[in-house]
Amino acid sequence: MPVATRTGVELQSRLHNDLRVALPPSDLLLTQDEEWCVVRLNGKWREIRLHDYDEIFAVPGLYERLIYDILKCDSPARVRKLLENELPTTASPASRLRALDLGAGNGMVGEELASMGVEFTVGADISEAASEATERDRPGVYAGYHVVDMTRLDEDEGSELARYDFNCLTCVAALGFGDIPPAAFANAFNLIESDGWVAFNIKSGYLNDNDRSGFAKLVRTMISDDTLEVRKTEMYRHRVGTNRKPIEYTAVVGRKRHDIPAAMLS
Repeated sequence: MPVATRTGVELQSRLHNDLRVALPPSDLLLTQDEEWCVVRLNGKWREIRLHDYDEIFAVPGLYERLIYDILKCDSPARVRKLLENELPTTASPASRLRALDLGAGNGMVGEELASMGVEFTVGADISEAASEATERDRPGVYAGYHVVDMTRLDEDEGSELARYDFNCLTCVAALGFGDIPPAAFANAFNLIESDGWVAFNIKSGYLNDNDRSGFAKLVRTMISDDTLEVRKTEMYRHRVGTNRKPIEYTAVVGRKRHDIPAAMLS
């Protein structure tokens, strides 16, 4: 039996009993990018910003304990379910999906895709710590894991990724806040074959006219010029914030119709 069948639930049950995490007061006004927690490690409390992923991934089980147990994140399962429910409408079996998981982190989405029975998934992340955490916590869930800056793929990196012949792109809880800029998303999108599936989520506010990251304009343009055919969208509670209030995201599932031209990003 492959090692990858070990689930996140089993990982949590083994590691979480020893992790003590405290949130800031609920009336402390923090933006999502400013949120922090304190964690007791080796007998001492340490403050960690929630978006300092390298620090969080370095502690086995902390990401799951904080983001999924305490803050009730459900995005990997929610996006996977939205994609899974849409596949039968076009007679596209999950077993034929060759997925690129952009912003793969420590493999939560890869684990969800494996549960669907995809042909294979390849992870891509800019963080070496994320790759190491995946190998430690979910070995075998990806057919490969590439630590790359998707905004500036060199020729060798691009050729290596292109050899997988991806027909599906996933990107969950990784867009906005500068984690994955529009150019990185566009380069990953362009690695997917035409008519391939695209499933991602983003904070709902990043899809309105006040968006400062550029995603709203990019997504609107992709839809208007038929680069992306949107099949299903869903607004839902991504997780709760450290102020205990819900954070709303929008999940999007669609089909790629053609590449994003460089001019669109400019």
